[in-house]
Amino acid sequence: MKSKELSVDLQDRMVSRHKSGEGYRKISAALKVPMSTVASIIRKWKKFETTRTLPTAGRPSYLSNLGRRALVREVTRNPMVTLSELQRSSVERGEPSAIHQSGLYGRVARRKPLLSKRHMAAHVEFAKRHLKDSQTMRNKILWSDETKIELFGVNARRHVWRKPGTAHHQANTIPTVKHGGGSIILLGCFSAAVIGKLVRIKGKMTAAMYRDILEENLLQSALDLRHRVPIGHRLNATGYLSIVSDHVHPFMTISSDGYFQQDNAPCHKARIISNWFLEHDNEFTVLKWPPQSPDLKPIEHLWDVVERELRALDVHPTNLHQLQDAILSIWANISKECFQHLVESMPHRIKAVLKANRGQTPY
Repeated sequence: MKSKELSVDLQDRMVSRHKSGEGYRKISAALKVPMSTVASIIRKWKKFETTRTLPTAGRPSYLSNLGRRALVREVTRNPMVTLSELQRSSVERGEPSAIHQSGLYGRVARRKPLLSKRHMAAHVEFAKRHLKDSQTMRNKILWSDETKIELFGVNARRHVWRKPGTAHHQANTIPTVKHGGGSIILLGCFSAAVIGKLVRIKGKMTAAMYRDILEENLLQSALDLRHRVPIGHRLNATGYLSIVSDHVHPFMTISSDGYFQQDNAPCHKARIISNWFLEHDNEFTVLKWPPQSPDLKPIEHLWDVVERELRALDVHPTNLHQLQDAILSIWANISKECFQHLVESMPHRIKAVLKANRGQTPY
């Protein structure tokens, strides 16, 4: 039961006696008030220069201090526990504000690759090996990657302004179809000096296809590329070889000391691809790339740029040809400062790997 609040006159007398030099024990005996109460009133007066009851920011908390600490311990131990689960497992009612006061907030969990001990060791080894690389060396790297973009996937997450009860009105919904309405698979590359053209993968990607793409001239304008091909679903060794030989080879032969980066997709590691790289090892070097490491690939951020620009379009593509044209236009207009900045971020990415101590990085 809550005790009765002391009168204003009594509190003022405590402060007056304290100002005159009396100690807590003497004030307590003279006014017949517990010494802990005297100490509390004097502390309040020293902090706020008043003994009056101050207005609060809202209703009093349901949680006791003990309950609040238990709540924070549980959330710290299990960050993915929901508020409903906390309330069911506790005698006291869980409050978001109590968790917020400890600096913890509900946020969407980031999706990160699953790292085994072998992956972690490879990440650290790569970071240590390239920690002292010069910017001149990094400027000679050609970064490559593939991505799949769905026709309706670019609109997958949007915010709308609406009134209560209008969530299902057509203007407030995003249309969906099975399998995202179709998709296109693209291979792109860039260096600190130039952004290469996008290649839409034709059907099933083989190593031979990848080789051909690598041998073509990547310095052609991205807008000149207009492949009208069937939807691609999978990249295999034959297709990858065709892409490599057709699109990347001329780019890499411009400089005999250049580097080519690719990830560890199965078609990239096929024997015919490895043999092709051996045939051209006097022209460029293939970087030994650690598995499960998109955080080290700056080209991943270029795909983010493309998807953000797609979502920002006033008129969204309604078929795959329109989607391809929109992507090619966005890719061709990415500023040089953008991809130069991504290459310059490599020292920070490598240091983040070492700082994470075999954990996930913020990239």
